[in-house]
Amino acid sequence: MKTVEETLLKRTSVRRYQYDKIPAETLDFIYRAIANTPTSYNGQQFSVIAIDDQAIKEELYAITNQKQIKTCATLLMFCADYHKIDVLARKKGIDNPHFENTLDGVMVGIIDAALAMQNAVVAAQAAGLGSCCVGYARTANPEKIAEILHLPQGTFVVCALTLGIPRESPDLKPKQPLSLVVHHNHYRTDDMSADLEQYDHTISEYNRHRSGTTTENDWCGHILDYYRMALDYDMEGYLNKQGCKLPFTPKKKE
Repeated sequence: MKTVEETLLKRTSVRRYQYDKIPAETLDFIYRAIANTPTSYNGQQFSVIAIDDQAIKEELYAITNQKQIKTCATLLMFCADYHKIDVLARKKGIDNPHFENTLDGVMVGIIDAALAMQNAVVAAQAAGLGSCCVGYARTANPEKIAEILHLPQGTFVVCALTLGIPRESPDLKPKQPLSLVVHHNHYRTDDMSADLEQYDHTISEYNRHRSGTTTENDWCGHILDYYRMALDYDMEGYLNKQGCKLPFTPKKKE
């Protein structure tokens, strides 16, 4: 096992994997780490679908165009899950207030699933595996992915995580300095623009000189371009179809 420092501070997203399967005991360690995730009120509002069936991975790859999905040894789909509590409530004859029909309920499910995924990332990294979080598995074609995964009402995909034995050692991406990440006692009230401009420049330099494919991307413009693209996702409509009857107005396609 890697040290805690190496596990947390040297993590990179690995997208190329060897063909070997992950040892069963390593997967069991990761699954137990997932199961021990801290969750809101111990409600455990999440589930994970572990996929090693190549045909299913190929099907999900065709939707997302994320190559690591079809080449990884194991694909984990992290889902917010209010279905399990509903099953037991029905069995016990207890009225279900359907917390998932509120924005806070959706947030709790997303947070629980995200915490579970981070536990998996840390466990995989500690065990010497490579991993890559794939957010596009949430937005590419959520209704089709829900169909492939047989997701019941009250569940929805939050994020995917690919796992495998690394076949690459990517450069460590520069992150924002602690002065922009950790605020003490209250949010910073001074002018952060100089720190942000410096970080933007750092990212530009990294992208120009990193190993592998280089780009001219900065941080600010690149992220805002993603935000513009993401405005077209109809996640509100999808969540309503998955049983989260939120007071959102689904966008209409023109």
